[in-house]
Amino acid sequence: MKVVLIVLALTSGLWAAIEVLLRVVLGFGNPLIYIADAECGYLLAPNQKVRRLGNRIEINEYSMRTGAIAPSPAPETLRILLLGDSVANGGWWTDQTDTISELMARQLRTELDYLAIDPQFGSKVNYADFEVLNASANSWGPRNQLAYAKRFGVFGAKTVVLLLNTDDLFASAPCAEVVGRDRAYPARQPRSAALELFTRYLLPAVPAGQLVAPGANSGDVVGSNLEAIHQIQRIAVSANVEFLLAVTPKAGELGGEGPRDWEVKARERLAEFVEREKITYIDFLPIFNSAPKLPTLYRDSIHLSPEGNQLVSQTISSEIVAVFLHNKS
Repeated sequence: MKVVLIVLALTSGLWAAIEVLLRVVLGFGNPLIYIADAECGYLLAPNQKVRRLGNRIEINEYSMRTGAIAPSPAPETLRILLLGDSVANGGWWTDQTDTISELMARQLRTELDYLAIDPQFGSKVNYADFEVLNASANSWGPRNQLAYAKRFGVFGAKTVVLLLNTDDLFASAPCAEVVGRDRAYPARQPRSAALELFTRYLLPAVPAGQLVAPGANSGDVVGSNLEAIHQIQRIAVSANVEFLLAVTPKAGELGGEGPRDWEVKARERLAEFVEREKITYIDFLPIFNSAPKLPTLYRDSIHLSPEGNQLVSQTISSEIVAVFLHNKS
């Protein structure tokens, strides 16, 4: 009996030590929680603050990866709304201070030098600060982002930036089925950090076909996503603000072989669309191909490294500077 008690005590102690290690050092046991949404498909649950592998993640009351904000900016603050997917969001591998939105805010504070031309009123405005709001979530496509913009508006932003990846041109319609069923979209906190580690990384994933609404991929998917982009542009125009579209490539599109046939066709349709609608457009495919540190721009096939985030944020910020300073005297 004494031996059994010793074994139980050692086992319990080991389990407790593992639990503490997983929680305190790695951040398991406290994942970001998602909520199902009929229009958006899913949203990050409001008002969350977590750490994952040492990276700080904060979600505000509007399900943005941004700190708490006022519904409208202060008169001296130039606000930009960034709509995106996991590239814009940054995920658990990116600290809050290193997301594209935070990098843009810092770069704008430097580049704009607190002086801009307000395109809404055509008058010179001195800004004391800049905000870049980050409304994004993993695997969101244009139709998710459109639903979000319809729900919440543009928050008094002067510019709306839609940051997509090539894959987003093929994104499904919004679907709430993933919440609580796909391990990447938990609906509640796990009972323990060890249980999260086991279910998140060791159990097989639910087949993707079971997590898509019927008919979500039917019809002209690229056409549906282009129309969603068009509607986001209309929301910006109706709010009398600038609209900027930017698309990052997948790592496999870079280099000699380039995009695959279906990606080329989708990109051609996109190019024709932005030309027809006179949309300010940044195609990062040629920009990335000409980057001197091309191999260091990605952390996987889609998501960007810190160097990739820097390049994207600098390029978008420079375009915004051009928008606000084109009439500067």
